[in-house]
Amino acid sequence: MKSKHEALILVDIQNDFLPGGALAVARGDEVIPVANRCVPEFDNVITTQDWHPANHSSFASQHPGRHIGDVVKVGDADQVLWPDHCVQLSEGAAFADALEIRCDVAIFRKGTDPAMDSYSGFFDNGHKHATGLHEYLREHQIKRLYIMGLATDYCVKYTALDAAMLNFETSVLIDGCRSVSQSSGDLEDAIDEMKAAGVQIIHSDEIFS
Repeated sequence: MKSKHEALILVDIQNDFLPGGALAVARGDEVIPVANRCVPEFDNVITTQDWHPANHSSFASQHPGRHIGDVVKVGDADQVLWPDHCVQLSEGAAFADALEIRCDVAIFRKGTDPAMDSYSGFFDNGHKHATGLHEYLREHQIKRLYIMGLATDYCVKYTALDAAMLNFETSVLIDGCRSVSQSSGDLEDAIDEMKAAGVQIIHSDEIFS
């Protein structure tokens, strides 16, 4: 069992990111057995949840003449356009049925502002608004984070980068992640970026040693 100062963060293991979902990550369902194996090792388990309003600015459907994968300006930020996904209260936004999490798990929702996307579990993409996750971890005296989920090159990466920036000792359980990889090299670039920020890239077996 991990110490009370350590926590597991499960990033966006939601139906819309699984095979058959609106924004399916290839082999995304393969992270679920890893999560289910790791969860019992932690007293502190946290989940992040994409929780978009139906008119979210990251949806291609909100930009006439634009297509999924296009990059547009939303305010001052570049925004990749995605299919409608993880709409609040929809089945796609729900956690995967096979994910075995306790009823007392802490849930932090992100992407709730229609004008700003939020890849990180800590802040929106403009770092203008926080989700409350940092304060929660501080109140619970958490010092070390283990992060896994979907997707490696987006929400896992940005959650890990913010965790490191906030001075948490941060590890990504790489076998418990899968990537979107829109372009060749996206996964490798994400891993390099996380390592450069001081994030450890480890296998989940290492938490049992």
